[in-house]
Amino acid sequence: MMEYKGYVGKVEFDDEAEIFHGEVLDTQDVITFQGQSVDELKTAFQGSIDDYLAFCEERGEEPNKPFSGQFVTRIPPELHRQVNRAARISGKSLNAWVVEQLQAAVAHVRSLRTAGAKGKPKTASKVKRKSKHAEHHA
Repeated sequence: MMEYKGYVGKVEFDDEAEIFHGEVLDTQDVITFQGQSVDELKTAFQGSIDDYLAFCEERGEEPNKPFSGQFVTRIPPELHRQVNRAARISGKSLNAWVVEQLQAAVAHVRSLRTAGAKGKPKTASKVKRKSKHAEHHA
């Protein structure tokens, strides 16, 4: 994971193309980047974010930040009953219990990512940015 100006990018390696490619998370707009070295990857990621912000400014639009803190999810009725029961047994509201469980899940994923990153070589990439607003290649 990479972070720049509050945006987070996730990177993967394409072994067929022999290139690293990434996507900016936490936005409804699609912003991608790619490269072949750590320096290229960092430059591409930061350039993609800077290009996106400049593009939004030129159009007079606010950069996409879609998270309001609310989301609707559909689950099977039996699971809904079980979750509600677990929350009540814990002495918490359904909302408070779900928030606690989600926080625990996120912490677990972070710990797996941290453990998995040890011993792995660092990677990098070139710039390729694609947005719902416009497409840009650098």
